Amino acid sequence: MDDYPSRSPVAFYPNFTIICRIKRVLQHVIIKYMDILTALETSYRSIAANKIRSILTTLGIIIGVAAVIILISVTQGAKRKIEEQVTGLGGKSLIIKRGKRGVEGNKLINLSDRDVEAIKKLETVQYAVPLNDTGWQVSRGDKSWFTTILGTSPDFVFINDWFTGKGSFFNSLDVQGSKKVCALGSTVAERLFGSQNPIHQHVRIKDNSFLVIGVMRPLGPTPTGKGQDDLIIIPHTTYKKTIEAFSTLEAISVSVKNKEEIYVAEKEIGNLIRERNNLSPDDKDAFYIRNQTSVINRIFTITKIMSVLLGGIASISLIVGGIGIMNIMLVSVKERTKEIGIRLAVGATEKDILTQFLVEAILLSSVGGAIGILVGIAGSHIATNLTNWTTAVTPGSILISFGFSAAIGIFFGLYPAVQASKMNPIQALRYE
Repeated sequence: MDDYPSRSPVAFYPNFTIICRIKRVLQHVIIKYMDILTALETSYRSIAANKIRSILTTLGIIIGVAAVIILISVTQGAKRKIEEQVTGLGGKSLIIKRGKRGVEGNKLINLSDRDVEAIKKLETVQYAVPLNDTGWQVSRGDKSWFTTILGTSPDFVFINDWFTGKGSFFNSLDVQGSKKVCALGSTVAERLFGSQNPIHQHVRIKDNSFLVIGVMRPLGPTPTGKGQDDLIIIPHTTYKKTIEAFSTLEAISVSVKNKEEIYVAEKEIGNLIRERNNLSPDDKDAFYIRNQTSVINRIFTITKIMSVLLGGIASISLIVGGIGIMNIMLVSVKERTKEIGIRLAVGATEKDILTQFLVEAILLSSVGGAIGILVGIAGSHIATNLTNWTTAVTPGSILISFGFSAAIGIFFGLYPAVQASKMNPIQALRYE
């Protein structure tokens, strides 16, 4: 007699149930994997059998994806360029001016060099310079040009991150000695000297001869279209003696040490100006302080809107390409009606037919998307070389374009696939 009573396998192997479940899951995964491979193989054969039609079908997707990548890369490049220019020319700067814009009859204060020196002593301030400017006719030989004459101090270049491309900028000794030296904007240099080197040459400003010691590197127009290179910069002490005697500065330009402290600096400077000019709380319009943060944020918002709009316009061609895929897939279903009937008759399920045609649509759109990505990247580089316009192809634009093309394949391929899977096998076999 057996000393051990009969037991089920589960009693001997507590994990037997888990092992069986894992086995079934693996078998299910393998079957699904084989089904997908079969669907891919069948789809590939169908596409390869109609090469010209397949190429024309994917053409809309290729153009759409390429257009999305090119337009987004152009707008992203433009955004980066604007960020560099705008941030460099004001991301950490403040402008103090007397009187409030659009307000008449208010008390006006006098801004002076002493105010500049007092502002420099604030902990949050890195640089501060006086600003005075006027329009004037300048000449060199028989050439003349109307431009802006700007009087300031040497720290102007650090506040605006704008340095000379040729020669040098004037220094503190030039300011102390009211030297008749100047730095030309690139537009003025071109108008007065053409292709000649202006350095150590002379220009006449209001019957005074100024020695050209530098030419500022070109900046191009501002985002609003104003030319930044059409000016001549001279020491502000020289400006007062030779161009225009002033009793007050038109403005003071300030750069803060950290961009995050710009509002703190604005408040400190405001309190300092009020204290130095004995202003009461009612004299709130006696001066104003303008920072560039709101302008920068507004420009960035505009570039984001432009990116979305241009990307949306380009996406229309992707939708058109998707409609083309749907039309061709409907034609393919019609042509292969008898084939579908045979597959259904020998045991294929509606799900098998649905998967086959859906995989075929996704394959067409994915191949078109991949080719479109290559065309888009190449097009962006070509645009850069032909126009010197900065472009920036980002991984995000590539992923969005490819994902959108695959989604279009699923969306527009679903209806033809459902139509194929719902066919009656007998009617399909009789179809001529």
